[in-house]
Parts: sequence; C-alpha cells; structure tokens
Amino acid sequence: MDPQTQTPPAQVDPRVDALRRVLPPEDAVADLAQIFGLMADARRLRLLLTLLEGGETSVGDLAAATGQGMSAVSHSLRLLRMRHVVDVRRSGRMAYYRLADSHVRLMLDIALIHIQHAPDDPAQAGPGRTTRAHDGGVQDAEPQ
Repeated sequence: MDPQTQTPPAQVDPRVDALRRVLPPEDAVADLAQIFGLMADARRLRLLLTLLEGGETSVGDLAAATGQGMSAVSHSLRLLRMRHVVDVRRSGRMAYYRLADSHVRLMLDIALIHIQHAPDDPAQAGPGRTTRAHDGGVQDAEPQ
C-alpha cells in the first residue's frame, strides 16, 4: 500500500511499462516539441524549404525568395539557429544560411513525401489519419 494514500499500488500492464521505459526523457521530448514548434510556423517552414531546395543562401536572397521582410527573416533564422536547425557562415558583412545537417534535410524530405501520399478523400484515410485539404491545409480524416 502507498503510505500517503492508503491505496494499493495500481497494476501496470507490462506492455505499458515497456513503452514507458523506451520513451525518451521528458527534457528530450520538450526539446523535440520546440523544434517541431519552430518548424510548424509557415514562414519559417518556407525558409527551411527554400534552404532545402537552394542550399546555402544569403539572408537577402531568402527574403526575396520567400516574400518576407529582411527583419522577419533574420529573426526566424536566429530562432532556427538557436535550436541547431540551421547554420550560418559569415563572409564580411554577408551571412549565408544552410540547413544544419542531414537530419534536418531528412525530416523535411520525409514530411514532403508524407503529404504527397496522403489521400485526398477522407473516406480513404481511415481512422486516425489526416488528409490534405484543398486549400493546402491538413484536416482530420473523420469529422468530430
């Protein structure tokens, strides 16, 4: 019995216990959530996709290619650099950004492949799956 609650300990399903043991620590999950949060912003994602396709690119060219202001691009790149999603190379007064490593490239590549394979018809998606909306967004496959 738990001395504080005076209740017997709950039986834990062995499968649940095994799952708990293989999950990453909470701080790793929090770091991952921050990275996905940064990548979830459409403006930052547009910058990342531009770097994915174009490789190392100056801040000015990133702003021009994505239709964003220089200040907004610089701010986004600073946030992405802090989480090691992008790297910077300086040459004089110019700053050139690139994806930090092959892992970032792989995440973006897999996400692009995933959306290409998502069915357009929610009935084909099945339970727990999502489908592309015609406006480019993602919606639940089954109405709530």
